[in-house]
Amino acid sequence: MKIFNTMSRKKEDFVPMVPGEVKMYSCGPTVYNYFHIGNARPFIIFDILRRYLEYRGYKVTFVQNFTDVDDKIIKRAKEEGITEKEVADKYIQEYFKDAQGLGIRKADHHPRVTELIPDIINVVKRIEDNGFAYEVDGDVYFDTVKFNEYGKLSKQNLEELEAGARVDVGEVKRNPMDFALWKSQKPGEPAWESPWGLGRPGWHIECSAMAMKFLGETIDIHSGGQDLIFPHHENEVAQSEAATGKPFSRYWMHNGFININNEKMSKSLNNFFTVRDISEMYDLEVVRLFMISSHYRSPINFSKDLLDSIKSSLERLYIAKSNLMHLLKNAKDNPESQEDKDLEAKLLTHKESFIAAMDDDLNTADAVSAIFDLVRDVNSNINEDSSKDLVKFAFDLYMELAGVLGILNKKEESLDDEIEKLIEERQQARKDKNWALADKIRDDLKDKGIILEDTPQGVKWRRA
Repeated sequence: MKIFNTMSRKKEDFVPMVPGEVKMYSCGPTVYNYFHIGNARPFIIFDILRRYLEYRGYKVTFVQNFTDVDDKIIKRAKEEGITEKEVADKYIQEYFKDAQGLGIRKADHHPRVTELIPDIINVVKRIEDNGFAYEVDGDVYFDTVKFNEYGKLSKQNLEELEAGARVDVGEVKRNPMDFALWKSQKPGEPAWESPWGLGRPGWHIECSAMAMKFLGETIDIHSGGQDLIFPHHENEVAQSEAATGKPFSRYWMHNGFININNEKMSKSLNNFFTVRDISEMYDLEVVRLFMISSHYRSPINFSKDLLDSIKSSLERLYIAKSNLMHLLKNAKDNPESQEDKDLEAKLLTHKESFIAAMDDDLNTADAVSAIFDLVRDVNSNINEDSSKDLVKFAFDLYMELAGVLGILNKKEESLDDEIEKLIEERQQARKDKNWALADKIRDDLKDKGIILEDTPQGVKWRRA
């Protein structure tokens, strides 16, 4: 498998530190609100990376954090008249609801900043003891001038970065690019005891401390959105390697941006959508398929027209699943013929294409195409006369590949007895060539929100 490594700016063969094991960290949300559609892209993409690595036989340990103390959380707590913990608890719970809708599995570890304060303090102390940090009136800053490789991830040198830097009011940094590892307490803010007095962690340090605690001082893959390359991930590299003297992550992966109707998403343009907003208009599985229908490093445009198109594509995939399930239920136990075996070999070529795409820097767009090619061949070659072994082979292969992408997980709905009876009556009317009655029953069912479709495999239904 090849991965595009942001650190080297090229595709590299993926070779984990420990054969057969992968240590993977991905940046999670700051929990002061529902997460937006831009956040959803890395959550989905790196969930699929994890699934694919497991599919290929790796044991993956996956960590995704929650930032549960932050200026925005403190502000939201004051606005709502509740504690910072209550804000964080609420939106962590809401995160899991939306993540489940998007088909995102829980990480092996979901650490929270407030649960790891001693670990964070320990990393800051190591950085300070190694001569890469300084304290001013209870604030601890990372000294970027002391870290000679600062800028190596974003490919910018310190002089260029300093030229565009801004020092916030009240900051007493030695250099414009220095960043806070520990912040002294301000009135009304949550704080913890530390060697530098009461305070709380800076934003960047939490990810370093969490990755080290659960994965070790060097990890295999660190991932997140392109917007995190600088300054967040750049600062993670500097502080982690200053603390340990070791490389922090061997591979860095970043997904591209999302535009909304060809414009950058922003509240000022009134095109800012949370996943919860989208869920009121579309099943979130449509959003998942949309996100993986383009290469993860490419920018993508989010629009209603595109979502409608993806919705239709997802329906086609579900119809193919339903058809195979119907055939499997009714297939005869005929012995497999040579033609069946030849078809199985042909279907396996789509699996090979799928794996080749995923091995090429997680090319989910081509992997999705391979699944549609599989569906085309299944629809053209498998019918009610096919052997049960062939149908089962096709169904298992189809669901295997879909499972890697985390789609087609919904179970078929059951119909109540009254509707089942109407479908049976319509079938009898068709046998009796009573077309008027058959059409009336079909229209009555449509009024009840049940759409019937007559296929070579028999009658199929779906909800409108």
